Amino acid sequence: MSKNTLDKPTVRESILYRRLRGEKVQCLTCYRKCVIAERETGFCKTRVNVGGRLYTIIYGDISSISNNPIEKKPLFHFYPGTYALTVGSWSCNFTCPWCQNYEISKIPPDLEHANYIPPEKLVEYAVKYSSGTSISFNEPTLLLEYSLDVFRLASEKGLYNTYITNGYMTLEALKLLIKSGLNAMNIDVKGLEHVYRRYCGISDWIKVLENAKFAIENGVHVELTNLVITNVNDREENIEELVEHILKYCGDKAIIHFTRYFPAYMFHEKPTKIETLEKAYKIAKRAGVKYVYIGNVPGHRYEHTYCHNCGKVLIKRHIFSIIENRIKNGRCPYCGAEIYGVW
Repeated sequence: MSKNTLDKPTVRESILYRRLRGEKVQCLTCYRKCVIAERETGFCKTRVNVGGRLYTIIYGDISSISNNPIEKKPLFHFYPGTYALTVGSWSCNFTCPWCQNYEISKIPPDLEHANYIPPEKLVEYAVKYSSGTSISFNEPTLLLEYSLDVFRLASEKGLYNTYITNGYMTLEALKLLIKSGLNAMNIDVKGLEHVYRRYCGISDWIKVLENAKFAIENGVHVELTNLVITNVNDREENIEELVEHILKYCGDKAIIHFTRYFPAYMFHEKPTKIETLEKAYKIAKRAGVKYVYIGNVPGHRYEHTYCHNCGKVLIKRHIFSIIENRIKNGRCPYCGAEIYGVW
């Protein structure tokens, strides 16, 4: 990348970085905090150092766009039955070998063939389809600058904004997202430290749960997804420890989706046994998690929302469709218990 390409619409100066000696810069968007030399990119290949300044090259470079049920995120306790106009870009800051969206997350951006959608246009589409917004598909943190502009504009139109993320953004980035109008997040928690170290390429995994805690404390609705992967993170003791950590950081607002893994990209273990997911469900419930779900098992009874107090079915689902929602004013109609969420 040369200086004469800085006028391309998908190239903007990064909002979080600091200059170092010798024209090097340090990116402060995620906790990798890459140190980047002149004309080089960081780990995710979406930010480049030009003349001692850091630039994102994927501002509004949209690889995928679709209007999705909010349940697909999954966000089960956040405006159920609504839709979110969802976009993604390119690349990732993790190295997960089982990625379901590898066609975009494992591909670096191509500046010369970018598909630029201005934030104003995206919000215009969302208004047209009566949808909220969602940044997803690949890691949305890489679209930080674009997200901030989209969220501000969408908030002005009365739309909600969501992030489907690995949760590894810096606290500074998370604060900016919240200030700009982030309303809800689903954070993909991969497992314990050994999973992150071996498969994701990072070690300080607890930052993910620290971000979940901070988001909850600052009014963001948070749900967590754990993809239960055969022979990776599916041992009962691993699930017990993970649930313990989640409760420590998220408390009684913990919502956990245990999702079935299927072989993808470079990983070829057998699909998760449904019995393993059911054990994970029971482990979390015994530990005191009020709201637990099983995902990627269409028609399973644990797709539904149950009252944590009386056990009655409150929301019936089938895959991403709401069959019936009995919650009234945020409460169970049978026993009156308050149901955590945004209804």
